[in-house]
Amino acid sequence: MSLPLLLTMGDPVGIGPEIIVRAHAAGALQEAIIVGDPAVLARAQAACGMPAADLPVWVPPDLQVDGLATLPWGQVDARAGAAAASCIIAATREVLAGRARALVTAPIHKEALAAAGLGVPGHTELLQSLASEQAGRPLPVRMMLANDELRVVLVTIHMALRRAIEALDTPGILETIVITHEALQRFGIAAPRIAVAGLNPHAGEGGLFGDEEIRLIMPAIEAACARGIDARGPFAPDTVFMRARDTPARPGEFDAVVAMTHDHGLIPVKYLGVEQGVNLTLGLPLVRTSPDHGTAFDIAGRGLADPASLLAALRMARRLAPG
Repeated sequence: MSLPLLLTMGDPVGIGPEIIVRAHAAGALQEAIIVGDPAVLARAQAACGMPAADLPVWVPPDLQVDGLATLPWGQVDARAGAAAASCIIAATREVLAGRARALVTAPIHKEALAAAGLGVPGHTELLQSLASEQAGRPLPVRMMLANDELRVVLVTIHMALRRAIEALDTPGILETIVITHEALQRFGIAAPRIAVAGLNPHAGEGGLFGDEEIRLIMPAIEAACARGIDARGPFAPDTVFMRARDTPARPGEFDAVVAMTHDHGLIPVKYLGVEQGVNLTLGLPLVRTSPDHGTAFDIAGRGLADPASLLAALRMARRLAPG
């Protein structure tokens, strides 16, 4: 028998449990096993107006389930953050141990994770910590957001914009380009074409609007090219994503765009449709995908959550880690 996918339930008071039960009702879980609390998932079924049905659920030994299914919907709670983290940690260790073939994660809430005292801001950093612990060395990872038309990889992620700009350096940009190149090759693209977006308006306009392109970004591109990587740029960030967008009417010029900061890179992908976006963590010794939206506390518990992005994440996990 093929190894299963593991699907973590996400924050128990967000929409994660709802999109999971909707995916199950649509027959999309197939061989996937949910990592979480059966009572939380049963509450999600009730919220969605679904009859109670057996779900393929594994409850991790360290998951504290007492009272989870009675927490108020849509409110930051340390107990919810701790439960979400327990599921992620247990599922990741199962995949790293070779007992599952890929990890799909439902959305978590960063404030709840912080309230639980995890000390990491999100999924990406937690997964990096767990994989590095197993490898016995720090593993550099990057966030990719992808849909059928566009792939974007970020140099910096969850930090204040001022700090993100200060954190940019040539080694980090080069590392991002290399990780992107290697990941695209694993995805089946033999000779990836990587566009590198600038940081400043018009990519700095020759230094008139900022010199990060000259001081930091161009040297990284040159170093990547010296390694045989097809990296180009830096391009103006307000146009490069359109050039990379791949559609039946207009093939994209690039296979991925490397963006310097979180919102620079993610706004274009999400504008094309949150329901089709998938979050991938590159650089890990495992396949991890996730919906590209958050916990949507404003609609949690109302049965309104759309599972489309989760369905896309499941499809991509199966494509990248076939059974």
